[in-house]
Amino acid sequence: MVDERKPKVETADGIEIRRLYAAADAGVDYTRDLGFPGEYPFTRGIHPTMYRGRLWTMRQYAGFGTAEESNERYRYLLSQGQTGLSIAFDLPTQMGYDSDHPMAEAEVGKVGVAIDSLADMEVLLRGIPLDQVSTSMTINATASILLAMYVAVGEQQDVPVSQLAGTTQNDILKEYIARGTYIYPPRPSLRLITDLFAYCADRLPKWNPISVSGYHIREAGATAVQEVAFTLADGVTYLQAAREAGLAIDRIAPRLSFFFAAQMNLLEEVAKFRAARRLWAKLMRERFGATDPRSMMLRFHTQTAGVSLTAQQPDNNVVRVAIQALAAVLGGTQSLHTNAKDEALALPTDESAVLALRTQQILAFESGVAATVDPLAGSYYVEHLTREIEQRAAALMDQIEQAGGVLRALESGWIQAQIADAAYRESTRIEAGDQIVVGVNQYQTDEVARPQTQRVSPEVLARQKARLARVRSERNGDAVDRALQRLRRAAGGDEKLMPHLLEAVRAYATIGEICDTLRSVFGVYRPSVAV
Repeated sequence: MVDERKPKVETADGIEIRRLYAAADAGVDYTRDLGFPGEYPFTRGIHPTMYRGRLWTMRQYAGFGTAEESNERYRYLLSQGQTGLSIAFDLPTQMGYDSDHPMAEAEVGKVGVAIDSLADMEVLLRGIPLDQVSTSMTINATASILLAMYVAVGEQQDVPVSQLAGTTQNDILKEYIARGTYIYPPRPSLRLITDLFAYCADRLPKWNPISVSGYHIREAGATAVQEVAFTLADGVTYLQAAREAGLAIDRIAPRLSFFFAAQMNLLEEVAKFRAARRLWAKLMRERFGATDPRSMMLRFHTQTAGVSLTAQQPDNNVVRVAIQALAAVLGGTQSLHTNAKDEALALPTDESAVLALRTQQILAFESGVAATVDPLAGSYYVEHLTREIEQRAAALMDQIEQAGGVLRALESGWIQAQIADAAYRESTRIEAGDQIVVGVNQYQTDEVARPQTQRVSPEVLARQKARLARVRSERNGDAVDRALQRLRRAAGGDEKLMPHLLEAVRAYATIGEICDTLRSVFGVYRPSVAV
């Protein structure tokens, strides 16, 4: 018999988990709250047939060293059945520094591929048909520049710009909140983002100009409710900025995409994805007056939780990733990255990266979970969790509005403090043994695992600096100077910036030169609050 005297069980958000659920506990109006897949409020999925019509995109995040090494990894993963690219850029590229900048040298090629100019992007995408592969680029402060380079390579491949498909993450708000790879203050950063919205709406109909990212918020320690609330609040802020820039909601919103984490609590994560879809649909219809059903569809990419991976007993991570990937699929994700088992130790090896991809393929073709849409719908427990997460996330979004909106909440440090408190509570539970992490605070072994790991060659920096020097010596310096001058004038006025960024990129201006030009006009962001 169950001992009901034991302490009550709760999620990290304080949602009590009862011993048993009955129909009355679900709290669902099955017509109003669920409906059918592909119909408002999209609780059950954004497409009528979901994976019976088309599987999710298997998009493994990769990139390291120079463009040559990353190109080799991409082509290998595509040959193994990956169905979309996902590019990781190194920190200098993310922060707008060239590889030979003193601030950059220690990080060149370490956590992603080094891209200094169009010459690097040409090598990175060599042999990859851009009219057949969609590409996700995890890039934010420099997103417009990297997309300009991608467009320029497409031009060299004679691919019509209208055929380029993919996503730029381009979510600067979560950088201020949780990650830190920002360059400019919020206002000019939002200008760059809305400018990219307009460019993609006009020229790149298959491109998602932003992926509003809860993943990094969750990785920083946020709970499931906080991940939904802060992510959707960021999405609202971007749409408000777009509307202020004169862009119609039903023109922009259909191309917004989102990015969430999949954590270890399987059923809570499924409910989280369903709640986020329903809440976003209601926001779009009721707050923004959207009439196009595509504007109300929350399309999202999922990545399994890097923060959940352990250096101890790394083989256990294969199981963790499989559970998290299952949550994403049961929750109706549109694309998925599965982390490799060795990522708590180093960059993934070819072997571990393929094993992570095989995890997705086994889910897709052997598990049976893709055979029907929203297979957990109607579960009293899942519907109860879905309702609780939706209501609590909506209440937290109201708090943000009352605090003056996302910009004021992050400038005051309020959002960061909420995440820090949640992270502290979790670490306290783990240290106390109240939350078990297998192999870490229970079921430890004396054996120290030393798997083979991927290492970035120390020669990467020298090779990257040599190519950068060659580009500077061979390009037309006058053309670069003219392009950068025009970009500076446009940044100081109200012109659209993408045409000028494209001109600079085509002239082989470097990412550092372009960002320094914008820094001279926009300034740099210095956080006023430390958490």
